Amino acid sequence: MTLAPRFLVSFWAGYCATRFARRLKALGRGLEAQQAALTALLTHFARTEFGRKHELTPGLSYNEFRQRTPVHGYDHFEPLITRMAAGEPDVLWPGRCRFFVDTAGTTTGTPRRLPVTDDQLAHYRAGLGAALLHYAIRAGHPGIFLGRHLHVGASTALSEGNGAYAGSFDAIAHLALTSWAEANLYSPPRAVAQLPEGEEKAGAIARAMVGRDVTLVGGAPAAVLALATAARAQASRGKVRMTHLQAMWPNLECYAHTGAPLGLFADELRAALGPAVTFHEIYAAAEGWFAVQDSEASLGLRLLADAGIFFEFVPLREFEEDKLERLGPRCLPLAAVQPGADYALVVTTPAGLCRYSTGDIVRFLSLDPPRLQFCGRTRLQLSMFGEHVGERELTESLLEVCGRNGWTAVNFHVAPLVSRAGPLPRGGHEWWIELRSGTIKTPTGPLLAPEIDAALAQRNPDYAARRQSGGIEPPVVRLLMPGVLEQWARTFTPHAGTSRLTRCRPDRLIADQLMGLAKFHATAPAAQNRI
Repeated sequence: MTLAPRFLVSFWAGYCATRFARRLKALGRGLEAQQAALTALLTHFARTEFGRKHELTPGLSYNEFRQRTPVHGYDHFEPLITRMAAGEPDVLWPGRCRFFVDTAGTTTGTPRRLPVTDDQLAHYRAGLGAALLHYAIRAGHPGIFLGRHLHVGASTALSEGNGAYAGSFDAIAHLALTSWAEANLYSPPRAVAQLPEGEEKAGAIARAMVGRDVTLVGGAPAAVLALATAARAQASRGKVRMTHLQAMWPNLECYAHTGAPLGLFADELRAALGPAVTFHEIYAAAEGWFAVQDSEASLGLRLLADAGIFFEFVPLREFEEDKLERLGPRCLPLAAVQPGADYALVVTTPAGLCRYSTGDIVRFLSLDPPRLQFCGRTRLQLSMFGEHVGERELTESLLEVCGRNGWTAVNFHVAPLVSRAGPLPRGGHEWWIELRSGTIKTPTGPLLAPEIDAALAQRNPDYAARRQSGGIEPPVVRLLMPGVLEQWARTFTPHAGTSRLTRCRPDRLIADQLMGLAKFHATAPAAQNRI
C-alpha cells in the first residue's frame, strides 16, 4: 500500500497516463524528437574537451556531426572515463561526474565502468517513468501505482573513491527514483536491497515483504525464480501451500524484465508468478533506456525517441568490430532505417558517450511508431561460415523444437565446430543442451539435430543458403546430464550463476569448458579441430 491516499494516487496516475498517451500520439515516428535530442546534446558537448576536439558546436547538422565524429567503443572512452572518475571536470560532459555504473561484463568477461551524469540520471528517471506509464496504458488502469514495486537484483550499495560513487545498474537506477517513488513504491527495504544477489537476499526479501501489497515484481529470471522459491517456504504453513507469488500478493499484476528476451524461462516464470501476471519487457542497459513494450510482445518494443538519447544504426552487414572508426558515415538516423533489417546500435547519451557502439543488434518491426526487438550482441554472433546467426534465432529455434515434442530446455550454448583443416574454415554448430527430465518422448542428440537445423534455416536466410550449398555442415547436438550447467556456473562464474552463460559465442571458450565437465564427451573424435 502506498503512503499517500489511494484515491489521490489513482487520480494522479490516471491523469499522467492520459497525458502520456496524448504525447505518444503526437510523437509519431519520433523524428522531430530525435533532432531535438541531438541539438540538446550538442549544446552540452560544445562545453567539453571531447566536443572541442571534434568541433561539436550548437546547431550542427546531422551530416556535419556524422562526418566530424567517429564511432568508438569502450576502449576509446576508457581513459577519458578514468579521468572523470579521478575528479576532472568537462571531459565528456560539462561539470564533474559524481556517479558511475559498472556493467555486468557478460560479453567481455570484464565489467566496464561508465559515467552517469546528473543529466543521465534524469534520462534514467524519464525512461523508468515511461516504462511504468506504458504498462498502465496497456493495462487500461493505474492499479500498478497503488502497491509496492519489488525489485529483485544486484546490490544497491555504492563504493566510494575520490569523491565519486560507483555501483551496479540496479544501484544507479535506484538513485534515479524521485523521493515520492522511493517512499511509496520502491521495495525491498534499503538494508535488504544492499545485500548481494543470491539465495540469502531472496530469503530476506520474502521475509520482509510478507503481508505487503505488491503490484509489480522486476528482476532477472533467475533472481525472480529464487524469490518464488523463498516465498513459498516463507508463506506456506502446514497443509496450506503457496503455489505462486500471486497467492502471496493478490494484487500482483506486472512482471517487468530487462535484457535479453525471456525465451526458455517464460513458462517457468509464469508458473512462479501466477496466471494473471502480465509480462512487461524493457530494453535498458547501463548506457541508457532504449525501448519499452507498448503492445503485444510480438510487435516489438517502442523506441524511447524523446528520452534524451540520440540513436544511430549501422547496417549489420557493414559493421566491423575492429574498424569502428570507419563506420561513422555508414550510420543511419532513425529516419533512414527499414523494417526487417538488422542494425548495430550506436548511441549518443547525456552521460557524455558520443557515437558509442553498444555492441547490441536490433531489428525494427515497424516504423510508425518505431518498434524494434533486441536480437543479440555483435561479439556473440555465430558467423565463422558466413551464417550471421544470433541469440534470438537460436533460442526461438530450440523453443519451437521443444514445444513440438513436449520437451523443456533448461539452458543451452552453441559454439562453432571445425571439422577439418583447409584453406577456408569448414564445419558447423555444436549445441550443448540441458533438457528437463521426465518427458514422455525420449530426446536424443541425433533426433534434435535435424529439427533444430530446419527450424534455424527457416528463420535465417544466410544459414539456409549455406546449408543448401554445403558451406556449413549439419549441427551436432550434445545433451547434457542434469546439473552439468550448474557445475559449470560454480566452477567458472561462481558469483553470477548460470545467468552468465551466453547462448552463443564465436569461439569455443564455453564449449571446451563444458566438454571438460561432461564426462560422456571425453571420447570426442580426435579429427575435430577446436578453435
